[in-house]
Amino acid sequence: MNDMNISRIIIAVDGHSSTGKSTFAKAIAQKYGLLYVDTGALYRGVTLFAIENSLINQDNIIDSVKLESKLQSLRPEFRNTGENGKSELYLNDRLVEKEIRSLSVSSRVSYIAALPLVRNYVDKILRLYGERRGVVMDGRDIGTAVFPDAELKIFMTAEAKVRAERRYNEMIAKGEEADFQKILENIIERDYIDEHRDTAPLRMAPDAILLDNSHMSPEEQMEWISQKISQKWN
Repeated sequence: MNDMNISRIIIAVDGHSSTGKSTFAKAIAQKYGLLYVDTGALYRGVTLFAIENSLINQDNIIDSVKLESKLQSLRPEFRNTGENGKSELYLNDRLVEKEIRSLSVSSRVSYIAALPLVRNYVDKILRLYGERRGVVMDGRDIGTAVFPDAELKIFMTAEAKVRAERRYNEMIAKGEEADFQKILENIIERDYIDEHRDTAPLRMAPDAILLDNSHMSPEEQMEWISQKISQKWN
């Protein structure tokens, strides 16, 4: 039993791509009155910035020198302008939520995120949000690199084909063109890059709790986290 006020804790949700980390983290934040910080959106925002400024080519070769220089002019900001007060990402006052979810960004984000200069840039932003505590953050290295002392760490995973199917259905529902095989290949490639990068590779923290949601509904996942939180703070 722990008498710490849950409104002052940091919850880190790490794991593989397309496991529903953001949706899960948002639901936790809403239920417990915590601030949700979309780590993945920040990396996607930097990737979009790199694409639009021709700093990464079709072969995923990055001009890291120019990227590091130009990042000084990038001002990412989360604003609660979405439906029901949903947090949305703005880059230099421009709403980019739709653009950062495109397959073009998805296929390049792991290459951008593997750069130490980008991880350091994003980590600085995350730590500023973390100073206020009472936050839920999702990403690849929140519990291992950004907030190793987080009070609750969750590592999410799911079978690759299950993740590809979810992503495919999500894109179809939005009226976007989708190729299941390409999505599956992208997910497998991203897993490999995330797990083998030199800086803060994707791994499960020793004190994290594993959540394999391959065959779990959103409701079952919330029941699962409610039990974990109840065990620690009730």
